[in-house]
Parts: sequence; structure tokens; C-alpha cells
Amino acid sequence: MKDITKFIKNLKLYFKYAIRSAKAELKSEITDSYLNWLWWIIEPLSFMLIYAFVFGYVFKNTEQYFIPFVLIGITVWEFFSRMINGSVKLVLNNKDLITKVYIPKYVLLLSKSLTYLFKLFISFGILVIIMIFLNVPFTLKMLYFIPILFTLYVISFGIGLILMHYGVYIQDLSNLTNIVLRCVFYLSGVFYNISTRIEGIIQVFLLQVNPVAFLMNEFRKILIYNTTPSFEGLLFWLAIGSVLTYIGIHIIHENENSYAKVI
Repeated sequence: MKDITKFIKNLKLYFKYAIRSAKAELKSEITDSYLNWLWWIIEPLSFMLIYAFVFGYVFKNTEQYFIPFVLIGITVWEFFSRMINGSVKLVLNNKDLITKVYIPKYVLLLSKSLTYLFKLFISFGILVIIMIFLNVPFTLKMLYFIPILFTLYVISFGIGLILMHYGVYIQDLSNLTNIVLRCVFYLSGVFYNISTRIEGIIQVFLLQVNPVAFLMNEFRKILIYNTTPSFEGLLFWLAIGSVLTYIGIHIIHENENSYAKVI
């Protein structure tokens, strides 16, 4: 409980800093750009159109509401992969800050996550517009969006904290993470429906063992198919994410004073 108490205290102290840092990073991304903030809309739309053309038209995918289906997959995957990739070298990339002033290292990840959440909400805003255009029914089950997103965040944050710590000491961790993420991408059903395309034990394995595939499927269930999410599954992955977050917090509290010496 000592780690959690310290974590909550530091979040209260540094949350405003995290918000300012996130805003500064978002502004820096569009500095000297002709299209400015439009890039945040163009990027998810471009990927959606490419996947929709290749897997919808070329490979004749008959999935209902395929364009929203793909956009949900891209949005969930982009958030998760950004959190994981962005965490590995986060301490190293903030060497100048860390060696000059004290800041809890998980605040760095919190700040990054706010920029990723901002982009996620832009993508889901685009999704709503597309769903209206395609006459996708809107129901109260869509309110389950909040607990599913919270579970996705906790899982991503927990894994990110652990990778952020070990990224200080293991130089090849970034390359290894990229390879693993590439494998997970194709096993997460970004552009195909695991529930209908894969059968038997492999389907169960992909949907139950892979949190990204599970949460992606849950988002689609409530947003497209008007079905109730798996509460047992959400509680399970929320518990796993909470444990990973606690482990990450504990590791960082134990080692954060040595990071400046290593980097």
C-alpha cells in the first residue's frame, strides 16, 4: 500500500505538469505543418481506407459495417502500440530532464498517454461520424465504452511502466518489443473477425490470452453489434492490468534514483 499511496500523492502533485507536457508535445507535432491539426484526422482515415480497400474490396470481406469495424481495430491497436513503443525508451529520451530535476518517472508515461488518448478520441469521433453516415444503430450498450477503454488504458499503462524500467538497462528491448508487437498485430483481428474467421481452441486462445484482441472485440460488440460485453473478461483483464501497474510502480520506486546514473 505504501507504493500506491506514494503513486497517488505524486499524481496529484504532477498531474498539471503532465497535462502541460502533453499539450506542448501535441503542439510540437504540428509546428511548421501546412495541414496543422488535420494530420490527426488524416492519419487514422488513411489507414482505415487502405485496410478497407485491401481486405474489404480485394479480399471480398463480407463483415457487417466493415469500415467502422476496421477503424475500431486501428484505433485500439494504435493506442496500445503507441503506449508500448513509447514507453521503452521514455527514460532515455528524457535524459536531460531526469538528470536535472526530480520527477516521478511514471509521470512521463502519464504525459505520453494523454497525447495518445487525445488521438484515440479523435479517431472515435471520426468513427461516430462514419457510423451515422452508414446508419449504424446507436444504443445504450455503447455506454460500456467507458469501462472497456479504462481496462485498455490500465493494461497498456501497466505494461508500459515495466518496459520503461527495463528499457533503461536493456538496449535491445526496443527491437524485441517491435517484433513482438508485429506478431500481436496480426493476431489481434485488426482487419478480420476472430469470432467468425477462426474456430476452436485457436479462437479461444486469441480472444482470451491476447488482451488487445479481447478488448478490440468488446469495443466492436457494443459499438457495432449491439451486444453486451463480457463482464468476466473485463474484470479479469482489469485485474491483470492493475497487478502489472502495481508491479511497475513498485519497480520504479525501488530503482528511479539509479536511472540518472545509468543513462
